[in-house]
Amino acid sequence: MIYSGGMPLLMLDLDNTLVDRDAAFRAAVGAFLADHGLPDTDLAWVMTVDASGYTARHDVAAAMADRYGAVVSTTAIGALLDTGAADRVVLASSAREALHRARAGGWTCVIVTNGRIAQQEAKIHNTGLDRLVHGWVISEAVGHKKPEPEIFRAAAHAVGGSLPGAWVIGDSPHADIAGANALGLRSVWVSDGRLWAQHAYRPNHVAYDVASAVNCLVNAPSQG
Repeated sequence: MIYSGGMPLLMLDLDNTLVDRDAAFRAAVGAFLADHGLPDTDLAWVMTVDASGYTARHDVAAAMADRYGAVVSTTAIGALLDTGAADRVVLASSAREALHRARAGGWTCVIVTNGRIAQQEAKIHNTGLDRLVHGWVISEAVGHKKPEPEIFRAAAHAVGGSLPGAWVIGDSPHADIAGANALGLRSVWVSDGRLWAQHAYRPNHVAYDVASAVNCLVNAPSQG
C-alpha cells in the first residue's frame, strides 16, 4: 500500500497502543479456561507466559501443552494463540477520532508492528484500522522486528514517506521509544499510567493513551 503525500509521517504501534491487545487476549484466555473446565486462577499464569505477546508463539504453545496437554488438544491451544486476541480487539472511539484528526491535519499514518502477518492483519481489518491509516508493516513480512531500524525504514517506504521529521507513538520503551531514539526520531510514549524507568533514552512526550498521544501532536502549533 503506497501513499505519496509528502506530509508529516506518524508511525504507530498496534498492540497495546492502537488496540488493547492484552485485554483482548485476557478475555480469550478466560473463555478458553472456562470452555475446558480449567481453573480460572490459571489466567494470571497464561498472561505471564505470554508476556504481552513478546514470548514467541511456539514457546507459549509448548508451555500450555505441557500444562494442559492431558485435557486440551494442541489444536485448541493453537486456535487461542492464533485468533483469540485478533477476534476480540476493538478500536476505542477516542483513538478512531484522533486518527481522523491526524489525517485531516495532513499526517501520513502508518502502523509499525511486530508479529505474524495473519494475526496482525486480522486485527487491522477487524477494527477498521485499514480504513484509517495509509499503510502498515509487520515484522514477519519485512524480516525485521522493532527496535531494528530496518522496520521503521520499511514503514516510511511503504507509504512513500521519509524518516526525517517523523514521529513514533508506542507503548514499549524498548521496541518503540528506543527504536525511535536510535534513528534520531521523535516519540510519544503511551504510558497507561506507568512511570518511565529508562535512563539511557527518553521519549519527547508521555501520554496516557494513544488518543492523547496523537492529539498532542495534531494540536501542537508546529512539529517541524
